[in-house]
Amino acid sequence: MKVYRYQDANQFYDRVKDYLLRDEALHNRLLRLCHGLIHNPESFEEKPLLATVEAEGDIVAVAMRTPPRNLLLSKIQDFGAIEAIAQNLHLTENSLAEVNAPNAEAKAFAETWRSLTSQSYEIKMALRAFQLKQIEKISQATGELRQATERDRQLLIDWFEAFVVEALGIARTNTERAVDRHLQRGTAYLWQDETPVSMACHVGITPNGAAISLVYTPPEHRGKGYASSCVAALSQTLLSRGHKYCFLFTDLANPTSNRIYQAIGYQSVGDLYDCSFFAG
Repeated sequence: MKVYRYQDANQFYDRVKDYLLRDEALHNRLLRLCHGLIHNPESFEEKPLLATVEAEGDIVAVAMRTPPRNLLLSKIQDFGAIEAIAQNLHLTENSLAEVNAPNAEAKAFAETWRSLTSQSYEIKMALRAFQLKQIEKISQATGELRQATERDRQLLIDWFEAFVVEALGIARTNTERAVDRHLQRGTAYLWQDETPVSMACHVGITPNGAAISLVYTPPEHRGKGYASSCVAALSQTLLSRGHKYCFLFTDLANPTSNRIYQAIGYQSVGDLYDCSFFAG
């Protein structure tokens, strides 16, 4: 079993594409990251980690990291790959902030990393990956979906910051840059009911799908179906553009979001953990 590191994103993607597409919905974050590295390399300030673990010429695991973001691991065919990845990373990294992976893979890596570095870990968030093929008819809230424009910039900044604080419990430091990127690409959407009342963003594509995230409704507008209508309309917009699927992740600690997405037609495809490392 051997770890291979790649310097070229195109070469790496050619190697891992078929492996990741076996579970496209579960791997959509890795596939989207590949797309970003190939088509928008200017968005990444540091050199990425792009690696496979292979046995007898076959891939058994994929690992990616674009600092300062967390380590992403694919589904792993042979858990001996966990030790190989951790040992290889330990040669260049004295510490890690987080790992995101399917549940069993995340816990196995976290335990192995702790044994190598003495960094303890905790499960920061339990996530569920969802995939949608067709929208289910729901009762639509008053209003309509529209693409955000430059006039919405400050609103988006405020809502991006509120989303991150509410979802992750941290303050985001690069909010303006993220908002400007979405405005430039036309990927931020608002549900408009006289005034903007909810937000959702198209955050990337895979070979067959499109991902949605940054779903946020201010507290004063909740309970009126705005988020459901916003996500349903954006999902239909993306499907109408030719994407076969839409993907999103939910926090399992938030039963409301899990319920409304399933009502729209999203189906669970697997669970993942975000594990955080810390000294101790």
